[in-house]
Amino acid sequence: MKLIDLSQPVFDGCPNCPADPPVQSRLICRPGKDGWRVEQLTLTSHTGSHIDAPSHKILGGPHIDELSLESFTGRAVLADLRDSRPGQPFTSTWLARKLRVELAGHIVILVTGWGAKRARTEEWLGLSPYVSPDAAEWLVEQEIRGVGIDHYSIGGMREPQNSRTHEILLGAGVWILEDLNAPDELWSLSQPLEFWALPINLRGHSGAFCRPVVVVR
Repeated sequence: MKLIDLSQPVFDGCPNCPADPPVQSRLICRPGKDGWRVEQLTLTSHTGSHIDAPSHKILGGPHIDELSLESFTGRAVLADLRDSRPGQPFTSTWLARKLRVELAGHIVILVTGWGAKRARTEEWLGLSPYVSPDAAEWLVEQEIRGVGIDHYSIGGMREPQNSRTHEILLGAGVWILEDLNAPDELWSLSQPLEFWALPINLRGHSGAFCRPVVVVR
């Protein structure tokens, strides 16, 4: 068995959503001085590769620890969106053309190429392509289990589109996985893929870090 890592690394000052505080990793114990090495992290629960639970946007929605672990594993299909333009909205028509397979019960991974651009640049921070509200409605209609994208926000940064896209997906019980990396070797694999993205057990939180992988047997 082989695991292909789809996660983005977390480190001091790493790129993140500009609406969130900067990521800090501080060494608070040193082996030569304290006998141990320990780091203190300061970051939001929506940093790096992470899953949004319904409570992230839906009042009274379930938190991340209230969702079954089984829901974060399953068959996944890739949507090749690497030909998208900066700031492009993915409409329902666009996604339907890119995803001409059965999607019910599947996890959809949207690969825009922005994962490879992850950096504190104007392009990465504010000009990513994104899922439009009508495309979010289309994904819900396909009865998917979850959807991932290789950027920190599936709905981009424009409002009210960003909020609406999140509300549509999370309100329908479709979890969202953001800030993925999609290595080129994924495209050599037969689809659907076996996919795992188990979130950290953060009680009462609206999201959690995870380590998304594709399993190759």
